[in-house]
Amino acid sequence: MTQPRLYRLVAADGSTVSSTTPGTLGGHRKNRIYGRLDCKAARRALGTGRSYEQQRVFFADEATAIAAGYRPCATCLPDAYEQWKAKGGK
Repeated sequence: MTQPRLYRLVAADGSTVSSTTPGTLGGHRKNRIYGRLDCKAARRALGTGRSYEQQRVFFADEATAIAAGYRPCATCLPDAYEQWKAKGGK
């Protein structure tokens, strides 16, 4: 019997938790940005070297990313980013 694959996700309190379900959103720990897994900006950054990859995090959902203090990506989530910006970036 094989063990289920475990994924490392960021929880609402910012801690890292293990989950058998992969994250639905990716993010950058240092910049505190979250976005879609197919984001062009993130893919471009991942291609530039290991430093972005070392800061890569994953979230179960958008509510968790927001609770952990991350903001939406302006590239792949422009509507959510504009709403965040209209609220004063909070």
